[in-house]
Amino acid sequence: MKLTWYGHSCFLLESAHGSVVFDPYAPGKVPGWTLPALEADAVLCSHGHSDHGYAEGVKLTGRPYAAAVTRIGSFHDDCGGALRGENTISLVEDEGIRAVHMGDVGCALTAEQIAALGRVDVLMIPVGGHYTVDADGAWEIARSLGAAIVIPMHYRGRGFGYAEIGKLEPFLRRAQKVVRLGGRSWTVDLAEAPATVVFRA
Repeated sequence: MKLTWYGHSCFLLESAHGSVVFDPYAPGKVPGWTLPALEADAVLCSHGHSDHGYAEGVKLTGRPYAAAVTRIGSFHDDCGGALRGENTISLVEDEGIRAVHMGDVGCALTAEQIAALGRVDVLMIPVGGHYTVDADGAWEIARSLGAAIVIPMHYRGRGFGYAEIGKLEPFLRRAQKVVRLGGRSWTVDLAEAPATVVFRA
């Protein structure tokens, strides 16, 4: 299984049974990031906001996406969706790896959601706060899921990201092992676990 990060919360996952893009963003909607032309078998958007729900920005191959996909409802805030609406968590299972994209999750998970997700090998989770869980909230979710590999997303860095969301460092300060990649693509290696994997911006 290979992951490529295109900034913000957008990833391309490629595996034995095809390819899927998570949360593509519309032109001009995420400071510092421009989505390239992407092609995949499927697109999974966590919600309809323009920085996550630009499905039309991905060209579909027309091939069926044969990996196992489970989608679980959650909220974009800690007020039952009253502030920002609903959010959908996506679990993709292929090549014996269970990868979870949390979208813009804004609250702790319930026992039912944790049970529905089951074993989590790779967790892509927002860490910047304001619109989503912050560093502490993200770590609590990662802990509750027992995630082997944690990949932070939806944060602010030098020259990119929304001004109101937090930087990556508060999240990394809680990590026991950080693997910093030299690029934006990574072939998942569970031998690194437990670890926090950071893609190069």
